[in-house]
Amino acid sequence: MSESAETVRAAWPAGGGEVGDLVRRPGFQAAGLGPVESWPPSLRSILEMALNSRQAKFVAWGPDLAFLYNDAYIPIFAERHPQALGRPFAEVWSDIWPQIRPIVESNLTGVGHLYEELLIPMMRDGRTQDTWFTFSYTPVRDESGKVAGIVCAAMEVTDQVLAKRREQEALEALRAQTEALAIINRAGTAITAELDLDRLTRTVTDAGVALTGAQFGAFFYNVQDEKNGHYMLYTLSGVEREAFSRFPMPRNTQVFAPTFAGEGVVRSDDITADPRYGHNAPYRGMPEGHLPVRSYLAVPVRSRSGEVIGGLFFGHSDAGRFGAAVEASLVSLAGQAAVAMDNARLFKNVEREMRHRARAEEQLRQLNETLEARVIAEIAERRHAEAALQQSQKMEAIGKLTGGVAHDFNNLLQVVSGNLQLLTKDVAGNERAERRVANALAGVSRGAKLASQLLAFGRRQALEPKVVNVGRFVTGMDDMLRRALGEAIEIETIVSGGLWNTLIDPTQVETALLNLAINARDAMDGTGKLTIEAGNAFLDDAYVRSHADVTPGQYVMLAVSDTGSGMTPEVLAQVFEPFFSTKPEGKGTGLGLSMVYGFVKQSGGHVKIYSEPGQGTTVRLYLPRAEQSEDVVTLVDTGPVVGGTETILVAEDDEEVRATVVEMLTELGYRVLKAKDAASALTVVESGIPIDLLFTDVVMPGTLKSPELARKARERLPNIAVLFTSGYTENSIVHGGRLDAGVELLSKPYTREALARKLRHVLANQAQRVQAAAPAATRPQPRPSAPEPAAALSVLLVEDDPVIRMNTAELLQDIGHAVTQAESAEEALAALGTVPVDVIVTDLGLPGLSGAAFAAKAREVRPGIGIVFATGKDKAPDLAGQGATHLLRKPYDSAGLTAALDAVRTDRTVPAGED
Repeated sequence: MSESAETVRAAWPAGGGEVGDLVRRPGFQAAGLGPVESWPPSLRSILEMALNSRQAKFVAWGPDLAFLYNDAYIPIFAERHPQALGRPFAEVWSDIWPQIRPIVESNLTGVGHLYEELLIPMMRDGRTQDTWFTFSYTPVRDESGKVAGIVCAAMEVTDQVLAKRREQEALEALRAQTEALAIINRAGTAITAELDLDRLTRTVTDAGVALTGAQFGAFFYNVQDEKNGHYMLYTLSGVEREAFSRFPMPRNTQVFAPTFAGEGVVRSDDITADPRYGHNAPYRGMPEGHLPVRSYLAVPVRSRSGEVIGGLFFGHSDAGRFGAAVEASLVSLAGQAAVAMDNARLFKNVEREMRHRARAEEQLRQLNETLEARVIAEIAERRHAEAALQQSQKMEAIGKLTGGVAHDFNNLLQVVSGNLQLLTKDVAGNERAERRVANALAGVSRGAKLASQLLAFGRRQALEPKVVNVGRFVTGMDDMLRRALGEAIEIETIVSGGLWNTLIDPTQVETALLNLAINARDAMDGTGKLTIEAGNAFLDDAYVRSHADVTPGQYVMLAVSDTGSGMTPEVLAQVFEPFFSTKPEGKGTGLGLSMVYGFVKQSGGHVKIYSEPGQGTTVRLYLPRAEQSEDVVTLVDTGPVVGGTETILVAEDDEEVRATVVEMLTELGYRVLKAKDAASALTVVESGIPIDLLFTDVVMPGTLKSPELARKARERLPNIAVLFTSGYTENSIVHGGRLDAGVELLSKPYTREALARKLRHVLANQAQRVQAAAPAATRPQPRPSAPEPAAALSVLLVEDDPVIRMNTAELLQDIGHAVTQAESAEEALAALGTVPVDVIVTDLGLPGLSGAAFAAKAREVRPGIGIVFATGKDKAPDLAGQGATHLLRKPYDSAGLTAALDAVRTDRTVPAGED
């Protein structure tokens, strides 16, 4: 006897949300099941559980498998709700029923299943989209024990699957770019010293095939005949020369003309469909027997003079094989090939000139034998000078090449690094994904180190030199060297008395000395004696005549000697070239000595190496003497990572780098505007939109350069702050190896944390300048409640920005203090010896000696003196000895300045100016 409708509805619990209300609505029926009051208790029980679950679930029951679901399931197929409620399973999911049917039928046999990350083409927003789900299917039995339906718990995992794919794509992109860089570097190393044009073109063509993945590669070399017609001598790769025997010389067709005219790169996904192809008699289309080329890529090779030496051509029988990244790598390879070909041709000309000179010298000897000895000596000296000049030019060419490659690589690393850092939040909680992202970031770090070494050799890094006493510096490294070299190596350090100071980047000196020590350890097989010597040296005119790249004068000499195996003359001639190494593969990059060479040359110094087989090796670094007193090196403050709400204009020509940094800035809370080059950025500035900071790449295409953009932006928006970024500055904001005064630079690749801290530092300094430049009536006035100082103080104010210095001096005088002003640490140290001083107020970012180093020296002169650090940073440097220090954050007002002075007020029982 069936239950009445009233009895069923009375027994049906309240709840179940929107779907529960629809099921209880009078007249609701499900396919094959009839009205609710006729449903069996087993169905009502399982449906009640599903309706009250917060997890997406559905129940399919009865002969038609009526489809019943809960509220959590609605977002999965919002477009089908509520029409799908109670309809047959096969009708609801008719579009994917062929995929779902086997799963359903298997469950109806009584076997449950779990399907993880199952691809389901889902109709959403009027179109089919790929989605992924994890399903747990469970068969459900009725009162008789027979399987009457199924219950399924569903969870959409589309975001997680797509995150994994993005991670894999980022790793693949990094791997591909690393492989491309390795191929370019190997090819560059191989062709740099190659003087035979046939071997050179073969090496370049083979490298291009490996780089592009082409089936066929060729280099065509321009030669003009007597009729002034163009012919091309060619080298083939990937196919036998006989395969091209019927087509020995290409014609100057519409396809070939842009390459040989030097008009630019020609890249086609299908050359047979290109409108320029196949319209030259006697052929129409692809000639019979020609190589089956569809994907086509051609790059002109131009000499320094602009002459088109020839062209690199690559093809593949499949369409769409060459992308933009391959094109960029091939352009880099073509540039290296052009330099090498120019050098080879120059060498042949030099050889010819030497032969002519030798004949002239022989004639001269025959004419005047009394001058023979003088002529021989002169020739020897000239040859030596020519060899030195040739070596210097070769190293300069390699330096420019590696510096350029490092610039491109740093941009690629910035894209990969930025996206991986952003991806870290997406995969948070997924232990395996987090581990993979961490491994990828470690790879980026290694790549950044490689790029840094390339920039060091290419003399393109922005150095931060300090006045250093090398003797004390070397002595301080003793423990580090002993740990690095092991107990079996004896270390002796010799420092001459009266050692001069030198202006050098301390970090680079430490890296160079460690590189030399590790090379020495390897040469001694872990056992021997290492001698480090520091002394004064003078390189005179006689020495300079035999070393073309040296300036005579006073130097500080740092020598590293070992008792190792030594080197042959052949090895010695190449020892400073990048990627040259005598170590087994995988035991070194070959960049250690080349980095030392580039760093010393960029610092205005000189490197000399002495070595003989079995006699050990001595490397001497000559660093230019500095007349200033030694700087005190302090640790750089890291501070917390914070964002902001200011408006930042990002000017970056690399689309992927731009997209990454915009996302990082947005995540930090900033409002972001973007431009693809300097001209576009200037248009945004001139639009009148309020902008707080311009974040611009140094190297961008176009006639308007980044420094000029910054100048014009400040003219139009006087309060705007400017921060430059680059992987390679090309001397536009770096001169003499140092950043221009007042320039803020963030080197690529940078982390999210470094970006955040640098932005807050630059914005804080700019805010202080704006406040200082404001008219007196608009400046922040002292708060009425601010405490008056207990007594007048004698304050030494040290600030290099004249506007900030003038404003702060006025504030100090307004609140009753006497002020002595200094624009540098050196001027302030002189003032300490002549005027009474109670408290020092100093900026941290001073020219020359830093604010932290100056404060340390001031404490030596005046122990216990109070010091206020006025800065945009979040932490004051730690100073040894007694005396209070206080951090005054820029921008500050009169009340903040008063509070800072009270915090470090000295004991007034000591007469001012006395120690």
